[in-house]
Amino acid sequence: MSQRFPLPRGFQAALAAAALCTASWSGGAAAQTYDLTMAVITSPGDGYSILTASVPERVAKATDGKVKVTVSDSLVPPAQIATAVREGRVDMSAALHTYLAADEPRMGIFNLPGLINNIQEYKQVCDAFWCEDTRKIWKDKWNAIVLAEGAWCTQQLFSKDPIHKVEDFKGKRLRVHNPQTAEVVNALGGKPVAMPTTEIFPALERGVIDGLFISTCVGGSLEFWRIAKNVQNWSLGPINGWAILANPDSWQKLPADVQKQVQGAMDALQQEAFGNYDTFVSNAQQEMMKKGVTFWVAPEEERAKLMQQQYIGPSYEAWNKRAKQVGFDGPAYLDRVRTTLGKSASN
Repeated sequence: MSQRFPLPRGFQAALAAAALCTASWSGGAAAQTYDLTMAVITSPGDGYSILTASVPERVAKATDGKVKVTVSDSLVPPAQIATAVREGRVDMSAALHTYLAADEPRMGIFNLPGLINNIQEYKQVCDAFWCEDTRKIWKDKWNAIVLAEGAWCTQQLFSKDPIHKVEDFKGKRLRVHNPQTAEVVNALGGKPVAMPTTEIFPALERGVIDGLFISTCVGGSLEFWRIAKNVQNWSLGPINGWAILANPDSWQKLPADVQKQVQGAMDALQQEAFGNYDTFVSNAQQEMMKKGVTFWVAPEEERAKLMQQQYIGPSYEAWNKRAKQVGFDGPAYLDRVRTTLGKSASN
């Protein structure tokens, strides 16, 4: 029969402390959570806002509550939504390629008139090479990891007076959101104006601008049609992209398995962004039509006039000039887009 000896009191205390520490560490590991902030811009009604608003729920569900994402449209100004990720002011953002097109022209290929004309062509070029190219650009120039891609509802021209002929652009002060469309408006004799979305309505009321290019969905939700009653589709840069970005340092704080869960949620979001695109646009149009809005689409004859070299040439020339400054072959890049879409330079 073995004899038992009582353990020294000091040793007992050490064992108890060790057990307590182990329990605390295990409980802490199990309860580890991660809080992320995500900046977005004000854009009611668009698939952009609908989908980005769903990010917290999607991520929480995918990670069993380990990751909490707080989405806000007041964290940073719209023009800083990409640089805020680069500088680490926010962990994530839903940034717009078009806001960066003056600096990096590859971010604005869809704004070039006649190049990419619908969401199918946009997705085709994206899948072929462009989205992979821009992922590298996002990382190299904005220190950002792309988690998902999407696109704004079809761009419309809202105006006070009808703009149904090429000549109607002359003298019109039109809000634009990218340098490529600005060049076209200028060549048409109009006056392009840069302006954040929040300033558009009062600018229309005061006569500062005569019209604006904006997403069908956002224009409908913000009711610009109440003043700018003419809603027209000239197919000038009709598709504009957006991307959900993450700061690499913030991303690396997540364990590998959690990263995989978050990425899975973002993959599903991207699939919905493109899969439901036509539905987002259609819903917005139907809501406006219920309120008496009539949509006008430029007939082929007027569209052909608009696509003349004298009007669209300056946009391409400026784009290629900036491409050379950035350090890549602009014409060759555009040829790659056209080859992907089966188009010639004359298209």
